[in-house]
Amino acid sequence: MLGENVAFSDVGARGLAQDRTAALIDLRTGKVASAKNPRMWRGMLKIRATAAGAAIGITFPGGTQMRSTDPGIDGMLSQLLGQPVTLATAPAAGATLDRARPDDVLRDGVDAPVAVDETRLGQGSPDGTFFDFAPVHLITTSTLDRIAGLSPRGTVEPERYRPNIIIQTPGRGFTENDWVGRDLRIGTDVVLRVIGRTPRCAVPTLEHGGLPRDIAALRVPSEHNRVVPMDRLGPLPCVGVYARVLRPGRIQVSDAAELA
Repeated sequence: MLGENVAFSDVGARGLAQDRTAALIDLRTGKVASAKNPRMWRGMLKIRATAAGAAIGITFPGGTQMRSTDPGIDGMLSQLLGQPVTLATAPAAGATLDRARPDDVLRDGVDAPVAVDETRLGQGSPDGTFFDFAPVHLITTSTLDRIAGLSPRGTVEPERYRPNIIIQTPGRGFTENDWVGRDLRIGTDVVLRVIGRTPRCAVPTLEHGGLPRDIAALRVPSEHNRVVPMDRLGPLPCVGVYARVLRPGRIQVSDAAELA
């Protein structure tokens, strides 16, 4: 779903506090529902999720608000998405999701029945989490400025790439490509290890709440930053990097970030 901006967050082995603590499960297949398969699940990007104590606040199009613990929440979500779903707070063993091949989506559109790859959840994360791969996803302002400069719109919104943390860096360029294997200290406490570049799916191109579709959000990195995300993969369009937490603590907006 859509997320929220926060001024500070505790960061632990399972990432930022309250991040991805639940997911929708497709009751027909048992798979995690994800807009990575936009033909089926792009409607999730019309719904906003926010922290609400021990629960999750969910805001539907039109403004209706519910909590993840409310009776009838599964029915409301199923009705909106047109598919039977349930909210789960822990993944099943070996949980998977479907990822449409992004080049096929660029070519054929979001409504086309393109090929999808079934991928296992959280291969770079602690057990029992709902992360696509790793618990932290970073993007630099240099990368965002580079994509914006190459886009016909002249801009790109960071929420399209769904980062946990945006690092302000000088200039334009895919700066974080060179951070793999390095440690990043944020503030006085938190230390992250960058473990891989982030291969992009079709999600950045989709409508996000009131943001329009933007094909360039994927086409630009596809044409200008097709690199190897990790050793076992070939070149793919990448934006940002994945990280795991070496030392927990609290981060806040305006904290200094330093590479080691």
